[in-house]
Amino acid sequence: MQPFRLHFGAAAALALAAGALLPAHAQNVIKIGEVNSYKAQPAFLEPYKKGMELAVDEINAKGGVNGKKIELITRDDNANPGDAVRMAEELVSREKVDVLAGAFLSNTGLALADFAKQKKFFYLAGEPLTDKMTWQGGNQYTFRLRPGTYMQAAMLVPEAVKQKKKRWALVYPNYEYGQSAVAAFKNLLKAAQPDVEFVTEQATPLGKVDAGSVVQALADAKPDAIFNVLFGADLSKFVREGNTRGLFKDRTVVSVLTGEPEYLDPLKDEAPDGWIVTGYPYYGVKTPEHKAFLDAYQAKFKDYPRLGSVVGYSMIKSAAAGIAKAGSTDADKLVAAFKGLQVDSPFGKITYRAEDHQSTMGAFVGKTKNEGGKGVMVDYVYYDGADARFQPPAAEVKKSRSAD
Repeated sequence: MQPFRLHFGAAAALALAAGALLPAHAQNVIKIGEVNSYKAQPAFLEPYKKGMELAVDEINAKGGVNGKKIELITRDDNANPGDAVRMAEELVSREKVDVLAGAFLSNTGLALADFAKQKKFFYLAGEPLTDKMTWQGGNQYTFRLRPGTYMQAAMLVPEAVKQKKKRWALVYPNYEYGQSAVAAFKNLLKAAQPDVEFVTEQATPLGKVDAGSVVQALADAKPDAIFNVLFGADLSKFVREGNTRGLFKDRTVVSVLTGEPEYLDPLKDEAPDGWIVTGYPYYGVKTPEHKAFLDAYQAKFKDYPRLGSVVGYSMIKSAAAGIAKAGSTDADKLVAAFKGLQVDSPFGKITYRAEDHQSTMGAFVGKTKNEGGKGVMVDYVYYDGADARFQPPAAEVKKSRSAD
């Protein structure tokens, strides 16, 4: 019997040792669960994913966060809010992630924000731009990185006013982001230029623009200027048809996002001249923090970054900074840590505002130029999101978040 007991004891000891390794491994990892529309929006989200990967590599190479390595687990939401929530549920319940992050489309972002509110689970939104993410309907557990539609409209409106155009046409994708962007632009432009008229609105199905009929409808309205919110493949079709029919000739065009390389590059020799845009002129940003990011990105991927790259990178860096400050991944401790959190980004230092959970990341505003058959941004300036000109009044923010 003695030999059997010894053998059994050794086996038990080995089993116990193996079991002890499992929680130890789990305790040494911080899991970030990220949900996004990878298949539906590859132009932005492939560079975005690379930006996240670069940030994870840099963080882990320095020992991780609070002695733990970062692990990134991604899921595709099929550009569908219901699928986004299902993926979030899977990440939280099955994968046991510590924080949620991501979303590109505003409708999926709002679905994840509501999930975070209901589950009291921390969620860091990188990209969804609707103002409802942080203002109307903003909630305690949701923070956002990128400047939203109000902020970007507020950066564009002064340039629009300088054009002294009275009759404006509007074209936008008919879902949460497009509706939010147009509402902000109309309100801000009307306040700055009371005699302005909005002569037509063309609200198109996302990803299914009928460019010919849209361009004809805009031309028939005889506007002096156009505010465009289309992006991706819809933008390319709109620009091509507009060029063909002369829609943009002698007309001011103000356009959100068009200066981002992921949307400007595909236009190639069809890229328009002189549009007033928000974007990302990676080739001309000479600050030390951007140069460090650009060099690291190009060394790893042998490619230049897009705006998505900056968003993915800065989002993961923000999550890591928040976890380090909290000393925990507990949702309520993370919420407290993120209020006033400062993070170094490729665009300089940003702060997550305590009052509305919106980061002060800014945007570049400039003009498009067709330079040798390729679209670039020129005459650009970086507007800091911390500037009060680009934020709604504090009383309005407080009122809109009264349900917090």
